[in-house]
Amino acid sequence: MNANTELLNFIYQNSQMGVDTVRQLMDITENADFQKLLSEHLEGYQKVHEKAWRMLNENGYDEKGLSAFEKIRTYLMVNIQTMKDHSASNIAAILIQGSSMGITEAVQKLNRYEGETEKDIRKLMEELKKFEERNIEELKAYL
Repeated sequence: MNANTELLNFIYQNSQMGVDTVRQLMDITENADFQKLLSEHLEGYQKVHEKAWRMLNENGYDEKGLSAFEKIRTYLMVNIQTMKDHSASNIAAILIQGSSMGITEAVQKLNRYEGETEKDIRKLMEELKKFEERNIEELKAYL
């Protein structure tokens, strides 16, 4: 797999994880303001996900979504973490952890593929990273 494919698939999978997790958490929270924020985050993840999918296909690459195991593991993990605490604070903490991991991996991949990937692909990765950073800042208000 070349650097362009790997970076795009990372963006595709990361944004898919965001879409799936935010959807799941939106069903759990009862805080209307928090639900509105999550809806905005969902929209952002969907836009990045669609862009990554389009770029993969335009370049003749096959998109590699999350495995069934990864989806089930994440679903169960979220259910366990919210089983006793449905508060916006707990959910914000879960999302901040996920976004932090996404940012760390994004920076690692950007550094790893410095000079090896197309400019528009790096730009999409930077867009995802900035989106995650902004999400963390917005979620802090609910801690």
